[in-house]
Amino acid sequence: MELLRSIGHPEEVYALLKYKIGGCHTTVAKCDYDKMSDNLKTCYEFLKLTSRSFAAVIQALDGELRDAVCLFYLVLRALDTVEDDMSLPNEVKIPMLKDFYSYLENPQWKFMESTEKDKIVLEQFPVISAEFRKLSPIYKEAISDVTKRMGHGMTVYLDKAPDTLQQWDEYCHYVAGLVGIGLSRLFAASKLESEEVGKDDKLANSMGLFLQKTNIIRDYLEDVQQNRHFWPKQAWGKYGTGQGDLLKPGNQQYAMACLNELVTNALHHVPDVLVYLGRLQNQSVFNFCAIPQVMAIATLERCYNNPNIFTGVVKIRKGEAVKMMLQATSLDSVKAIMTHFTLKIKERVSPDDPTAPATSAVIDRCLRLSQTDTVYASQSERFFPLYISCGILLSAIVWQYYTGLYSIMGPYLEDEK
Repeated sequence: MELLRSIGHPEEVYALLKYKIGGCHTTVAKCDYDKMSDNLKTCYEFLKLTSRSFAAVIQALDGELRDAVCLFYLVLRALDTVEDDMSLPNEVKIPMLKDFYSYLENPQWKFMESTEKDKIVLEQFPVISAEFRKLSPIYKEAISDVTKRMGHGMTVYLDKAPDTLQQWDEYCHYVAGLVGIGLSRLFAASKLESEEVGKDDKLANSMGLFLQKTNIIRDYLEDVQQNRHFWPKQAWGKYGTGQGDLLKPGNQQYAMACLNELVTNALHHVPDVLVYLGRLQNQSVFNFCAIPQVMAIATLERCYNNPNIFTGVVKIRKGEAVKMMLQATSLDSVKAIMTHFTLKIKERVSPDDPTAPATSAVIDRCLRLSQTDTVYASQSERFFPLYISCGILLSAIVWQYYTGLYSIMGPYLEDEK
């Protein structure tokens, strides 16, 4: 099915086949399970169960950093599971969120009453916390501090949505920017990256905000249908009395204006992303950080000025994603991908859009910072002979299939006549 979706993009078909046959060098797991404790093996199983996006790139990290990031992810997944559980009354949830960091030092603490799909990380939290306590103090300090700050921040927006764009930034900081800050501290602690990477909270925060804002923009319809509201009132309040008003017939022009304003806001983080990635020295850390960012810019391009945000699911093709995973292994390659999708947004900026001047300005800034001689344009021309050959081969297979089918079914079809 994924091959069929990419059939008009032969370079994606090539990427999918390459990934299927030989895997992806950027996500090759480096875990040595024979040397792991039983608890740590279980933690990696929890990672695979609870993460679709990050499990592969976490397992591809180098050295002791890999285990630290795995445990950091599981701790935050457990915290997020508490925050997401709508069956928990606030008088239970709020103290738990604020105190969650302290459970890392409590060998017995676990929670058996969650109804969320990832409840296993709460029910088996003693397994996770036991491995956490084995980490070097510098790793433990970073994870505990971010868990404490995030738990507090989650209580701030537990019963309210962001009103202003500044509050939107604050909300995204609590749930994603702090993840970027924590990861950066782990990178520096591992000595795989410089102290500068671990100390520059502004850039690390932007890494998280770019991903979180992209997800919030893309998931608008699903969130509204579940009575969850993450778009800031400062944006949608210009066009209605509630976020759901953007879905009303006749409001498409307003909905698109609101959408494009938020995409423009998210694009302001791209320059910080490029500066951050430019400081990274370790290849596994670079891959870990770069892959989600290029997926985000591709998703944001798909969202911009797209009315399907308000009617269905907007996402990039798997072939497109695999192609980017295979290529996003250097700063120049990332710049080329950023340039490619930023230019595609620029092509769709309408002079009638209220945010057009601001959108054009931030696009121009992104393009200046992402200049490179590397090209990420479609390689269809290069793959044209291969594409024709595959087409002929597919036709031959289909012909053989139906010839064989007719040899079996032919007599019955003729009898019916």
